[in-house]
Amino acid sequence: MLAISLAGCAANPPAAPEATTSVPAATATSTASVAQPTSDPPSVVDAEHNDADVTFAQMMTIHHQGALEMSELAAQQAASSEVKEVAATIEGAQLPEIQLMQSWLSAWGEPVEPGGHAGMDHGGMDMNGKSQEQVMAELQEGTGTEFDNQFLSSMIAHHEGAVAMAEEELRDGNNPQALELAQRIIDAQQIEIHQMQELLQNL
Repeated sequence: MLAISLAGCAANPPAAPEATTSVPAATATSTASVAQPTSDPPSVVDAEHNDADVTFAQMMTIHHQGALEMSELAAQQAASSEVKEVAATIEGAQLPEIQLMQSWLSAWGEPVEPGGHAGMDHGGMDMNGKSQEQVMAELQEGTGTEFDNQFLSSMIAHHEGAVAMAEEELRDGNNPQALELAQRIIDAQQIEIHQMQELLQNL
């Protein structure tokens, strides 16, 4: 019986190395195939990219920063709780996306901001022909329903600009993570545009 027991004990240890050797392969597979969460930049960035991906990440970062400025002001000055809720939703979605895109640019060895003057006012250049500075100045002067109306009108136009930029990335981009984010932006912001249009009609 002692011999049988020893044989049984000797048969168990080889199982551990087999489990250990399979982990790296499984980890590599899941890293490549599972979508990265928006709340946390991915630890592994796909190195494959082209100029369109770089431009998308740089310009959308600036564009999102413009939306954050407007949303932070709405949190303080909006009269409607629904408008404040929209602003909070925008801020909650776009801040992690900024961090995500900046992590790509860093991994690609690209500057966070585009060279020259290309991105200086892209944060708001598509808001009915007004610059980010013009819109922020108008919002800072607004109060009550006037503020809510101006915020919603400007943010709808701002979102439409983001959708157009994301569609351009889908057409010209190459990086899988950037393409995935572009589609997410289109899906989310089209829904938000519809919500803001309804709020605007009911002010």
